[in-house]
Amino acid sequence: MLPQPRSAVRRSAAAAALLALAVPLTACGSSGSASDARAAISADRSPAAPAAPASSSPPPKPSKVLMPTGPAAQFSKARDTKAGPILMTTLTGAKSGVSGKVWVWLPPQYDDPKYAKTGFPVLTLYAGGQSAGYNTWTDNQLPIQEIDQELVAQGKAHPFIMIMPVQNLDSNESKALECADIPGQPKIGTWMAEDLPDFVRANFRTVRGRDGWAVMGASTGAFCSAKLALQHPDVFKAAVPIDGYWNPDSPLWKGHEQERLANSPDQLVAAGTADVRMLATAGGANAYETKLVKNWVAKAKAPTTVEYYEQPGGKHLTSDFKKMIPTTLEWLTANTAGPEAD
Repeated sequence: MLPQPRSAVRRSAAAAALLALAVPLTACGSSGSASDARAAISADRSPAAPAAPASSSPPPKPSKVLMPTGPAAQFSKARDTKAGPILMTTLTGAKSGVSGKVWVWLPPQYDDPKYAKTGFPVLTLYAGGQSAGYNTWTDNQLPIQEIDQELVAQGKAHPFIMIMPVQNLDSNESKALECADIPGQPKIGTWMAEDLPDFVRANFRTVRGRDGWAVMGASTGAFCSAKLALQHPDVFKAAVPIDGYWNPDSPLWKGHEQERLANSPDQLVAAGTADVRMLATAGGANAYETKLVKNWVAKAKAPTTVEYYEQPGGKHLTSDFKKMIPTTLEWLTANTAGPEAD
C-alpha cells in the first residue's frame, strides 16, 4: 500500500542628417570623409527603385511536427513488453545539473515507415512512493503500454510516447524533493519541467507546442503531476493526478515556508492562473481520500478545469490504480492532441 498523503523619411531630412554626420566623423579620424557623405546624399536623391510586386502566395503554414533536435541520448533496453521494449537512460540536465534515470516507451507506430514524418503526443508518468531509482509504470504492476495499444486498436486512445522518470534521488522519505526546487537541494523541479521536455524534443518526433503533452501519476506521483501542470501550463496541457495529496510536507521545506506554498497544488489550483485540464481521481472505498480530493477539486478556478472521477470500491493500492488505466488513457486522449503530420 502506497503512502497517503513556469512612410519613408523625407529625403531632405535624410540629406541634412548625413551631411551633419560627415563633419564629426572626419574630425574623429574616421576612414569616412565629407566626399563620402556627399556621395551618400547624391545616392539618396536618385530615383527610388520600383517596389517589388506583392507575392500572391500565402505564407507557409507552421509545421505541426517537431523533428528531433539532438543530441541523441544513449539507451539500453530495460525490459520487453507485449507492446515493445522499454528503454532506459540517465539524463543529466543542462539546466538543473540533476542526474537521474529515465525510462522511455515508444509505441510501435513510432517506427512504422508510414509514420516517419509524424509527431507523437507525450505522456510523462510519475510513480507512487519515493520512486528513487525506479518507476512502477515500467513494470507489469501497471502495464499501461499494453493497455494503450489495445485502446489504440479500438480507436479509443492515442499512441503516446511514454516518459517515466525517477522522482527522488534518495530512498529516504525525509529527503523527499516533492518534484520541486527546494532551496539548498538538487533542482529536481527544473529537471522535470525543463530538462525532461528538452530531452524528449532532442530525441523524438513530437507534436509541436503543448497540446500533445500531458503528465499523470499516482499517490505522490499524483502530487507531482498536479503541481507540474499547474506551475508549467506552457509545457503541459493536461494532467491526471490519481488518488493524490496536495500539501507539500517534506522535512526539507523547514525554514522555507514561502517557497513551500509556491509549490503547493492546494494553493496553485485556487490561483486561477493555469490554463490546464485535469482529471482528479479518488478511491471510493477510502472516505478520507474522497473528501480530500473532492475538496481540492472544488477549489479550482478558471481557466483551470478539474474533473472528478471516483473509482467504485477503489482503494489506495497499485492494483486499483491498474484498473483505472483505461479510463485515464481515454480521458487523456480526449483532452490532448493526437499524432500530427504535415
